[in-house]
Amino acid sequence: MQIQVIKSKIHRVKVTGADLNYIGSITIDETLLEASNIIEGEKVSIVNINNGERFETYAIKGQKNSGEITLNGPAARKVQKDDIIIIISYATLEFEEAKTFKPWIIFPNENDNSLT
Repeated sequence: MQIQVIKSKIHRVKVTGADLNYIGSITIDETLLEASNIIEGEKVSIVNINNGERFETYAIKGQKNSGEITLNGPAARKVQKDDIIIIISYATLEFEEAKTFKPWIIFPNENDNSLT
């Protein structure tokens, strides 16, 4: 049997932009992607602390150490600049493997999205 478990989580980052006219996705600072083990193109769930919205999109790489968190395309309607969000990705694992799996969870500074 396989189950889905949390693989990666970027806990509480500030939205720096919302670009309705982009083709879609969420742009995430490359430093945060690397620290959370999320790769470009990976499906992610977004949870908006400010308004309760939950939705899915895919990650694209933003400039390293920029703090960028930009929702693009239709997802831009679900956030506002300065909203606090959580970004989560999941993995499908065998049940026994899932019992011992340890996800990558990071807690950036939500004022500037840095890891320090």
